[in-house]
Amino acid sequence: MAPKDPKQAAAAAAAAAGGGGGFFASIASTLSNFTKSVNGLMGYEGLEVINPEGGTEDAEEEAKKGRWKQEERDGYWKMMQKYIGSDITSMVTLPVIIFEPMTMLQKMAELMEYSYLLDMANECEDPYMRLVYASSFFISVYYAYQRTWKPFNPILGETYEMVNHGGLTFISEQVSHHPPMSAGHAENEHFTYDVTSKLKTKFLGNSVDVYPVGRTRVTLKRDGVVLDLVPPPTKVNNLIFGRTWIDSQGEMVLTNLTTGDKVVLYFQPCGWFGAGRYEVDGYVYNAADEPKILMTGKWNEAMSYQMCDLDGEPLPGTEPKEVWRVADVPKNDKYQYTHFAHKINSFDTAPKRLLASDSRLRPDRMALEKGDLSTSGHEKSSLEERQRAEKRNREAKSHKFTPKWFDLTEEITPTPWGDLEVYQYNGKYTTHRAAIDSSTGVEDPHSRPEFDPWQYDSLHAE
Repeated sequence: MAPKDPKQAAAAAAAAAGGGGGFFASIASTLSNFTKSVNGLMGYEGLEVINPEGGTEDAEEEAKKGRWKQEERDGYWKMMQKYIGSDITSMVTLPVIIFEPMTMLQKMAELMEYSYLLDMANECEDPYMRLVYASSFFISVYYAYQRTWKPFNPILGETYEMVNHGGLTFISEQVSHHPPMSAGHAENEHFTYDVTSKLKTKFLGNSVDVYPVGRTRVTLKRDGVVLDLVPPPTKVNNLIFGRTWIDSQGEMVLTNLTTGDKVVLYFQPCGWFGAGRYEVDGYVYNAADEPKILMTGKWNEAMSYQMCDLDGEPLPGTEPKEVWRVADVPKNDKYQYTHFAHKINSFDTAPKRLLASDSRLRPDRMALEKGDLSTSGHEKSSLEERQRAEKRNREAKSHKFTPKWFDLTEEITPTPWGDLEVYQYNGKYTTHRAAIDSSTGVEDPHSRPEFDPWQYDSLHAE
């Protein structure tokens, strides 16, 4: 008998709770009228404005939720209409009002908050518990993904360095501008973590689908085990009208490429009145696709595991055991930052003689952190214009941009959303950082370089 499918179980539970088609037909009719009333009030057909928490405000009030003023919202909607159905990853200039004071490169580093789970996976001898720890690490990153603020797109050549976190060294670099691609490498005594990140989007009007066309690999140093991740897509809802919220739904698959064991976890979609939101469940399977461990939880709260039989049922006499829980977070934080996110944004996690290309040094990011939206917008435009000028200069010289810390390989890896060019860490940063750390020069802790990710010192050089 095959193990129970979490999706089928959820559907069965919903059917049992409904008690018949009349109830669901009534709810569907109510929601349809709700959507139409919002669209009629705002004057925009086809835009759905829903409060995922099932609030009781009327449609007009719910439609006004969010960070936009009425005139800004209307103007932005008129500008964005022409992009419906398109990939807007790098083709749209966005206002800083929707940004958080962090870049995508920093966001990549933020995913290392619960890296101790990978340490535990490396130390674990049980091959299935190893996957429990590793998959819980990859679930933990979704707590950072739920923030509705957009990180800054990195400038080509921009980097981010992180030290002072569990013996971990992290480096990321923007390796391509069109299409936008980032590469990252983290390492400590237990594991290496390598990622080539490329996002593909589809703008749908008041929402955008985000497809992670990337490759993430973890190598556990104890046995040389290699783990490969395929994450689910994400949807950002109510971009312009209503209360912005983010949801991920579908399967996350983590495969042990060395043994063939894998974890398949299903992210439940957000249903009516928030039902099922955040919930994750699934199994650890052996190479023969037999379930060994049942995993359940919420990606914004905690994950637990329980040994199971070949039918996917928990073994008699066992209880769920918690493997991960989200850390305490600051109250009423403007950007919904965790304590670790604030560390990522500070210089406390920065090494000596920070690279001038580091995201922390961006003037637009720093201005936004101080609450100066006007200066932030001006600096953002200035950086983007200089990036375009450097591209023109590079093309005029028939030069090709070359990343410093990552090399483009000949490998093309398939993903569910398209093929991906793979960048590989070249080891040069390790040598660079070791040389600086061993130097005896006196460093002024308050002295920081000016932001400089540019390949050319002068954009007008012949």
